Amino acid sequence: MTLEQIQSMWKEDSVIDQIDLDKASLQTPSLHAKYLELLNEKRLSLKSYEVKYNQLLKTKWMWYTDKLSKEEIDDLGWSYDPFDGYNKPLKSDYSYYFNADKDLSDMKLKVEYLTECVDALKEILNIITWRHQSIKNAIDWLKFTNPAG
Repeated sequence: MTLEQIQSMWKEDSVIDQIDLDKASLQTPSLHAKYLELLNEKRLSLKSYEVKYNQLLKTKWMWYTDKLSKEEIDDLGWSYDPFDGYNKPLKSDYSYYFNADKDLSDMKLKVEYLTECVDALKEILNIITWRHQSIKNAIDWLKFTNPAG
């Protein structure tokens, strides 16, 4: 599920019907379960991509430092010269190559995207946790504005 789908779903689920406050209150546990399940799925995906990123980073490091065999480079489909004909950089300059590497950047973007999804779901769950207070405030307001009713 994409971040946009989560946000769209939350836009619908976050509405509290002012007429059926009791029904809205009873929906809170199912909303919590729904978004907790999504959070758990995204957390697991995030962990998986973090591991994949670290494995790719190690493989790229081995490639940049000439520690991969010709067969391994062929299997990966990478060039034999990671520096495209330029001189081999100093060890302190490898971070520039890692930061600019397309494969690492693509994987890092996936990790960042999943991090945003996890953060959004945590915020949604926090709001759901305090939803009962919003419903109570709405009931109190109705009592205040309709003292006889």
